[in-house]
Amino acid sequence: MIRRSLIAIACAIPLWASAAGQQTLFNFVSPTDAVRVDLQHAVLPSLTGEDTSEGESLRRITFNPDELPSLRLTPQGGQWDWSQAGVMSLRIQNAMDWALTLLVKIESADGKVLTSRVALPAGPAQNLLVPLRATSPLAHGMRAAPPMPWSYQGKRTLLATSTEGALDPARVTAVTLSLENPQAAQSILVGRFGVREGDDVEQAAYAGLVDGYGQYTRLRWPEKVGSDEELKSAAAREREQLRKWLQERPKTDTYGGLLGGPRFEASNFFRTEKRDGRWYLVTPEGNPFYSIGVNTVSLGHSATYVEGREAMFDGLPKEGEALAAYYGQGDNRSGSGANRGRAFDHGRWFDFYSANLYRTYGKPACPEAPAGQPEATPGQAVTPPACESTLVDLDRWAALSLDRLQAWGFNTLGNWNDAPLREAARLPYTIPLSISGDYATISTGLDWWGGMPDPFDPRFAMAAERAIAIATRDHRDDPWLLGYFTDNELAWAGPGEGPRARYALAYGTLRLTTDVPAKRAFLKQLRDKYRNHEGLSAAWGIELPAWELLEDPGFEAPLPSPEHPAIEQDFQDFQRLFADTYFKTVVDSLKWHAPNHLLLGGRFASSTPEAVASCARYCDVLSFNFYTREPQQGYDFAALRELDKPVLIGEFHFGSRDRGPFWGGVQEVYKEEERGSAYANYLKKALAEPFIVGAHWFQYLDQPVTGRLLDGENGHLGLVGITDRPYQGFVTAVRKANLEAGKTLLTEAAKRAEAQPAAPAAERPQP
Repeated sequence: MIRRSLIAIACAIPLWASAAGQQTLFNFVSPTDAVRVDLQHAVLPSLTGEDTSEGESLRRITFNPDELPSLRLTPQGGQWDWSQAGVMSLRIQNAMDWALTLLVKIESADGKVLTSRVALPAGPAQNLLVPLRATSPLAHGMRAAPPMPWSYQGKRTLLATSTEGALDPARVTAVTLSLENPQAAQSILVGRFGVREGDDVEQAAYAGLVDGYGQYTRLRWPEKVGSDEELKSAAAREREQLRKWLQERPKTDTYGGLLGGPRFEASNFFRTEKRDGRWYLVTPEGNPFYSIGVNTVSLGHSATYVEGREAMFDGLPKEGEALAAYYGQGDNRSGSGANRGRAFDHGRWFDFYSANLYRTYGKPACPEAPAGQPEATPGQAVTPPACESTLVDLDRWAALSLDRLQAWGFNTLGNWNDAPLREAARLPYTIPLSISGDYATISTGLDWWGGMPDPFDPRFAMAAERAIAIATRDHRDDPWLLGYFTDNELAWAGPGEGPRARYALAYGTLRLTTDVPAKRAFLKQLRDKYRNHEGLSAAWGIELPAWELLEDPGFEAPLPSPEHPAIEQDFQDFQRLFADTYFKTVVDSLKWHAPNHLLLGGRFASSTPEAVASCARYCDVLSFNFYTREPQQGYDFAALRELDKPVLIGEFHFGSRDRGPFWGGVQEVYKEEERGSAYANYLKKALAEPFIVGAHWFQYLDQPVTGRLLDGENGHLGLVGITDRPYQGFVTAVRKANLEAGKTLLTEAAKRAEAQPAAPAAERPQP
């Protein structure tokens, strides 16, 4: 182990030296003996500072390859009193040509620790500021924070926007700077270290983020608009391009099925079939269909809360102005994991996207009142035409959205699409069953959208019946309906890895009280197998004096072990029973209400082998949300091949942070120009798997810069921006990839057919 200590002596630095309340404790270039510097697998290679390109003198620190090379600062007097300060400050510059992630840890005498991970970009020096309390973008109502650094009081400033833990600021004992697992030596340059007063920096970092069009104010990009005239002229140019692209579309059957490939039996509804070793979706007319879809083609997900954080917005409309019609009220408070720790989750919101549609296309056209309509009598309310209260011309928006999707090579409306799009009968669509009710739930610790529904609870069966009856009511005989999703991203497993996550559903159930139906089902399964507590104790290797102790709330089952394989087997048996009961309940109801349509599975984000196998048993299609560079990185594909079931990718995307919204999505690329190539590669890899029958992009629109209403997500994930302008380079690349997909599928189908032995004439399928 390498460990060095430096106690430097030089001139003293005055405290609270600046008008902004800056207190300098130590300067690496001209150090004092007030601070002790300890180095672990790191070095100060020079005794003096070095001049930067901007003429500033800073001191180099080099972190050598190791698990956690670090520099630790401690006060010679034992502890610092930072109770009057708001942030720790450090003059810093990345000495490399690439970004580094710096781990900053601040400790106090009571054992509390405050930590922050800081993305340190390449470039000139800046003031790093770390708040002396826990904070995050969620405290400001959004998932991701504004990009750093930014100019604050004329200086390049890097604010640590996420800090975790706690601190006693009156008794600070150490500050540590570290890099995690550098594979080669990495260097930074540092200067003054200290603290400064107040929370004004964090307030300033979140002020004035959004302009009147809903765009981020501190960045420029090609599709950004500055006036209503730019919106209208861009829309006119796009119409010409769409007209050309629509004319160039390849010929398909009515529902988008591929022509010139294998023929299947026409059943008047979408179905699946395996031929020549490949699974296919089949259109109602009997042609192969590879579902390339888009999620959330909807007007209902573009608003953002403004109440209580008005300072973030420049140009919000005033009361009485036309655009004030796009304000509304909402409440998204919940205890789900997706919303945990988030502030500004209810109150007044504003819908920038709908407002921009109004700016671009004007008010919806209202039909004239029919001749001879009687006048209202005194005191009678006059009912205005419906369109007078409509804020967006739904027919115009739906027609344009469908033109775009078809021109860009998409053939499916994915989950969460609006009714006017479905009713246009231009693209096949999907519907979520959206089961909800007052049934019992089980926590797996993940609970992103809430606890797992308890399928043993009779109230769940009633809720499923009600939801399915509503979802299928107007679609029973619609050939355009591709199918139904049972749910979305249920928490079948827990967070993390290991048996606690793998069997989180079993562990969570055993912790509950016996008035929960799932626990009673689990106990019955164990009682039927072991008869009494002695049998269970021997099988699990535990001391269980009485069966009643297993029934107590909070019971903690042992971890699986090679010495007691029954533990894991019992967990698997229960989780299999749980999944079978869940999917069978849904399938039985759906077969009654919608016997002609496909059940597309559960859109797994977290899963267990038991849940996936059960879904394959009861559903027509398995569906996964694979947020990976390639689909094959999202799951054990060898296991999927053994199930021999068609698979639909319910969600994937690639985002970046250079078009306004601050979050790059679950699967992020470095810049906008990389999104198109990432999309094309993903689709190519999906086509290479003979059991994958389609992939759906998430989502149509960018999320609001300051976070969507549901959970504060604020990602640049869209084909279209908040101003309703498509990202031209991206959609061009997407269109090319989508059109190539059909050609690839037909070419591969021909090769597969040629490779099959010829069937006797009497057995050959007739067209």
